[in-house]
Amino acid sequence: MSEASAQEAKTRRKAALATPTRLGSNATRDIEGAMNALLADTFALFLKTKNFHWHVSGPHFRDYHLMLDEQAAQILATTDDMAERVRKIGGTTLRSIGHISRLQRVADNNADFVEPLDMLAELRQDNLDMVVRMKEVHDLCDDHDDVATESLIENWIDEAERRAWFLFEASRGPSSGH
Repeated sequence: MSEASAQEAKTRRKAALATPTRLGSNATRDIEGAMNALLADTFALFLKTKNFHWHVSGPHFRDYHLMLDEQAAQILATTDDMAERVRKIGGTTLRSIGHISRLQRVADNNADFVEPLDMLAELRQDNLDMVVRMKEVHDLCDDHDDVATESLIENWIDEAERRAWFLFEASRGPSSGH
């Protein structure tokens, strides 16, 4: 390789990630920031859900354990789509656990023991809070005419609402149903 070719290759490696996008720089910046915060929340919610999955106990252990595992898998599955959407619009995304911890708004639960119904209630509220945040990002994307991101978010909202519904129904007592 010639000296010029080597220098050119080195320059290309150091070049900024410049994904072509139809969105303007302000839209990319705004949506990138909002989506990265949402992605950090999603990772935090995934880990909290897995934490409760691993530590649930009691007479409904099997049902709660399986439900929380299914929910955690669904939550984790959204992270790649979120991060790839940020890249598709020309942004960059999360790079580390530290980056996640700086952006996350979902509170960790590091308690040694949490009652199963308290686990379900906490996760239910976290999912409902995620719906509110996703709707805010949806509105931001609407302001910037980013319909592709809006469309993805609509599906994630539906999934979070479904998780909250399941958590609510699973936490009801025997006399509260039909």
